[in-house]
Amino acid sequence: MAKYALKRLVTMIVMLFIVASATFFMLAAVPGDALTERTARLPEDVAARVYARYGLDKPVMERYAITMKGLVVGDFGESIVFPGQTVQSVIAEKGPISLRLGVQQVVLGVGVGLVLGVLATIRKNTWVDYTVIAFSILMVSVPTLVFGLLLQQVFAGELGLFPVIGWPTGSDLMFGGWEYTILPTLAGSFSYMAMYARLLKASMSDVLGQDYILAAEARGLSGGQIVRRHMIRNAAVPIVTKLPMTIAMCLTGSFYIETIFAIPGLGRYYIQAISGRDVTMVMGFTVIIAAMYMVVIFLTDILYHVVDPRIRLAGDQAR
Repeated sequence: MAKYALKRLVTMIVMLFIVASATFFMLAAVPGDALTERTARLPEDVAARVYARYGLDKPVMERYAITMKGLVVGDFGESIVFPGQTVQSVIAEKGPISLRLGVQQVVLGVGVGLVLGVLATIRKNTWVDYTVIAFSILMVSVPTLVFGLLLQQVFAGELGLFPVIGWPTGSDLMFGGWEYTILPTLAGSFSYMAMYARLLKASMSDVLGQDYILAAEARGLSGGQIVRRHMIRNAAVPIVTKLPMTIAMCLTGSFYIETIFAIPGLGRYYIQAISGRDVTMVMGFTVIIAAMYMVVIFLTDILYHVVDPRIRLAGDQAR
């Protein structure tokens, strides 16, 4: 295991270097920069000092060397568009907002999706099964952006039940102001419901006719016991594969949802940084997001051994 972990660590470092390099050169290739509009009406010597402050007056390769050196020591630099802000300060300020939104979406979406998947399996070829399938297809087919706009129009605009935009602040940031979170949570959870309902149904259907299921029925176990003790556990590997990545995605912010509902989270800020060509912030967020996904993929591989011991035994025999 130690050798495997070391190998993965080296791979992740190399991949982060590639991601950071590709991001830097793609941003450098875009015409203009974050200071173009700000310095358009300034005297030439003043504009030159502004560019020098942020190092944008240096050649591309020199800026690349400075940027990579900063990334190595964890210094992503200061925001060009919003002076004084750093990647660390933005994450500390906006991270809890995206965290709450993402956790609520995952808990609701994955929870309901797994329940629907179980119901569709145990009520196979009935109206329940067909309804779950139709619901899943609809939820996957319609973009999250459309759901968000529809929920805003109907429940916030026409019915006036919830605020149109906004997010809890102050003492209500993490555990209050629920009226602001209901519509964004619903809009982002529908795709999770559909994904996990279909995933669990397909996985459970694969184990439905296995010998150990027939043996459990022969021993007189009830349908609920068979589902809990045998079907769900043996069908859990695809869920374990998908769930960590889902959690990682929710922590990085929901780009569309945060933009539609004017939620000041990481996703919305990231879009603004890209639009404003805020190179330092884009670089920092991209590297952090890539590192998070790589760690999640590594942990997912480890979880395989916990969920399915056969994977571990096969690996041991191979060694």
